[in-house]
Amino acid sequence: MRVTGAAGVTERETGRGWRSRRGWRSRRRRVLIASVAGAAVLGGVLMLLPWEGGGTPPPAPGPAALARGAVTAGVPAALGDLEALIGDRETHLRAHPLDGASWAVLGTAYVEQGRRTADPGNWPKAEKALRASLKTGARRNPQALEGLAALAVARRDFPAAKKWGESAVRAAPKRWTAHAVLIGAYTGLGDHRGVGRALDKVMELRPEAPAVGALAAAVYRDRGWREDAAARISDAAAGAGAPAERAAYLEQAGRLAFERGDRVEALRFFQEALRTDSDQRAAQAGQGRVLAALGRTTDALSAYRAALAKRPSPEYALELGELYESLGLGQAARVEYDLLRQRVRVAEAAGADERLVLGRLEADHGDPAAAVRLLRAEWGRQPGTAVADALGWALHLAGAGGEALEFAAIATDGDRGGGARSALHLFHRGVIEKELDRSGPARRHLREALTINPSFSPLRVPRAEAALAELGEPPVEGPPG
Repeated sequence: MRVTGAAGVTERETGRGWRSRRGWRSRRRRVLIASVAGAAVLGGVLMLLPWEGGGTPPPAPGPAALARGAVTAGVPAALGDLEALIGDRETHLRAHPLDGASWAVLGTAYVEQGRRTADPGNWPKAEKALRASLKTGARRNPQALEGLAALAVARRDFPAAKKWGESAVRAAPKRWTAHAVLIGAYTGLGDHRGVGRALDKVMELRPEAPAVGALAAAVYRDRGWREDAAARISDAAAGAGAPAERAAYLEQAGRLAFERGDRVEALRFFQEALRTDSDQRAAQAGQGRVLAALGRTTDALSAYRAALAKRPSPEYALELGELYESLGLGQAARVEYDLLRQRVRVAEAAGADERLVLGRLEADHGDPAAAVRLLRAEWGRQPGTAVADALGWALHLAGAGGEALEFAAIATDGDRGGGARSALHLFHRGVIEKELDRSGPARRHLREALTINPSFSPLRVPRAEAALAELGEPPVEGPPG
């Protein structure tokens, strides 16, 4: 006999219904858990996508994330952000020493920090971190290889930069930053066809990136395409994202403006760069350069001192010393030259090659014969245009005028890489030609130097003007007999 309940359902049916309801609740729990898990995964994916919805946007990335995005994308980073990134990765790597990607990021950040501060103490730390990245087993890690190439460029070790850069390209031929780092390597080696190939590849892979525009501007400048270079760097500055990136491109625009003799525009660019990023010390040194050309020597000295206090570059010390010398302050100039020699020794101990700046110093303000020895060695290892100019000038001052002219011609010959129309290089060639009694070419090159930039050097402009006065006007020939 079956017992029915009030609703007319038997006990057996009631048991089946209870089990059915229990199974339904179990299935419901499984569905709910799966839904929550799916929502979590979807939320994680959405966090990686650009914010396009309404309401409260996601929080802005912190300084370490900003610097990491910059250094891995081949663009300048703010100094404060770099410090945060370095601290963050050092802490992470103490707990995860086999994280090869983090070692590569840390090493690249050290390179960028050293480049921004002119602190050669960064170079050994950067090399250690980047090599640690490769030792973790990621032998074809393109970021570590690019970092080693960028480190070699910063050290002025262009053969090593070429080796590491070409390895990075083989590891990741579609990474534009791998090709970009080769532009600096090939430029330092005087391989101008290689520069062209690398730039073409970069522009093929990332034609719209502001950083690529800045690279193109530098190459166009070296080729003598001044208008194209100015247009590209202007576009790069307008399209830059972070303030540090924009300030770097404004500083580059200021250098281009000064090289073509536009002092007012150059000063405007340098001032805007400093307003955009107060740590842009290259722009501060640029201010000193322009202010000296404008006759505002007190302001120029202050700008150079401020730049050197935060970025003790040997180049800035040489410029400041020559400004002191042009003002008749010989003792102050010698102090700067001695500081330059000290900084060169520190840099060389950290693996940098500073023979070019030391050779220029010795040629003009020390021992020209020692300069020739230094610069011959540099030319044999990495024969770039700047080295050709410096070696030619040192040979002239050491009394080897004929050989000096050969190198001065290389530095000013567009077909051999000297197409930049540098006022300094043309001045050197003109003086060498004058000493060799080649009056016509000497007159032409000295005038061209002063036409390109009438204020290219506080020491050399008066010498160029005096040399032209000695040469006088070309003789007026009568009609043929």
